[in-house]
Amino acid sequence: MIGTIILILVGLVLLAKSIYVLREYERAVVFRLGRFTGIRGPGFLLIIPFIDRLVRVGLRIIAMDVPPQDVVTRDNVSVKVNAVVYYRVFDPGLAIIEVEDFDYATSQLSQTTLRSVIGSVELDELLSERDKINQELQTILDKQTDSWGIKVSAVEVKHVDLPESMQRAIARQAEAERERRAKVIHAEGELQASEKLSQAAAILAKEPTSIQLRFLSTLTEISAEKNSTIVFPVPIDLIEGFLHRLQGGGS
Repeated sequence: MIGTIILILVGLVLLAKSIYVLREYERAVVFRLGRFTGIRGPGFLLIIPFIDRLVRVGLRIIAMDVPPQDVVTRDNVSVKVNAVVYYRVFDPGLAIIEVEDFDYATSQLSQTTLRSVIGSVELDELLSERDKINQELQTILDKQTDSWGIKVSAVEVKHVDLPESMQRAIARQAEAERERRAKVIHAEGELQASEKLSQAAAILAKEPTSIQLRFLSTLTEISAEKNSTIVFPVPIDLIEGFLHRLQGGGS
């Protein structure tokens, strides 16, 4: 009786070790007596206990954070940069056979590649051409991990931490740039105004009476302000006729 129970228990243990159910996003790399026999799954899988060994591999995209790296850019600015790498396994056999721990290997490769690429660019390029740097990182990583059965789909530089002194310098540079633009806009406005005034003066010079009308219009505008005293320069052209009459009468 006891022997039968032991046999049943042993049979249940063997059955439990021989039956596997793999999800849609999982694959099994199977080794028989140490030799690679193939990739199985998804679904129901039956193996020989103690002879076959099974390694599960996920095929979903993995988002891996690259820890902050201290890097010196090409123009000798010390920055701290971190990133995120999106990758997935496209060949489970290579991912298990060619590298001991593909997650750890991808992480280490991402860190060294990030330092190498950032160290080859200047600070202005790092801040203004982020997409170009992301594309370069993705291309390098994807090429090097291809033999591991890993596909790097995207790399994104998340944050660039600048020294405080450099942040102040960039802030002063941005402020100077804003002041320069303001002065340019003001100068352009003065130039346009002077051109319009020159055109107006040329038109008024052709019609002397228009100057008198302009003075009368200005007087009307000033009187509307309800000022008690108005000091207004009178052009000599307005009283030139009276002066001639006075001189003629005196003679």
